[in-house]
Amino acid sequence: MSPIPSESDCHPSGDSAETVCVLGIGNVLWADEGFGVRCIETLQQRYEFAPHVQLIDGGTQGLYLVQHVQQADRLLIFDAIDYGLAPGELKLVANDDVPRFMGAKKMSLHQTGFQEVLMLAVLTERYPREVLLIGCQPEEIEDYGGSLRPVVKQALEDALALGVDTLRRWGARPVPRQRPLSDVETVTFSELALGRYESQRPPEEIACRTGDDRFMPAREGN
Repeated sequence: MSPIPSESDCHPSGDSAETVCVLGIGNVLWADEGFGVRCIETLQQRYEFAPHVQLIDGGTQGLYLVQHVQQADRLLIFDAIDYGLAPGELKLVANDDVPRFMGAKKMSLHQTGFQEVLMLAVLTERYPREVLLIGCQPEEIEDYGGSLRPVVKQALEDALALGVDTLRRWGARPVPRQRPLSDVETVTFSELALGRYESQRPPEEIACRTGDDRFMPAREGN
């Protein structure tokens, strides 16, 4: 699977199968905010799919994702969403409810941008026939350089099981990956792969995670 899909990847010639787009959004630099991207990373590491299936690390790209949404017949989204539930709890939202739901309580700027993507797809009458959002309640997002908390990492496994079942129903033909991915094949940044990201994080005394006093003026009275 090419990390940068071409037009022919999205609409293969001679293949009448409907295009399936699997999209993970979020920011891996802010702990549980990276849930959606980590789902895509793990999904690609474990499975291979039919040619009409496109995996995308949407990151925080916002409107740059609109072409992928408009080209999709079926769209599966993974994201960290503040539902007001217990950390790690999953919630599924489908079809026309997805853009309204993502606009109800925004946790970060990337959700603002992606809600605009969905609404633009609606306005241009190029909204996918089926959409499923698999969202996870985060535990911690105010930890710069942090990784998924254990409860959210466990929820990722449940989210992937739901996602694979959905993709199988959509005709994406997921099968266990037989050949390891090379760095050039990955849809996520190999430099930020979960294992490397977690093992190479510097200790807090070297890399402050709450703000550097040299650049944060002290308040009066402190």
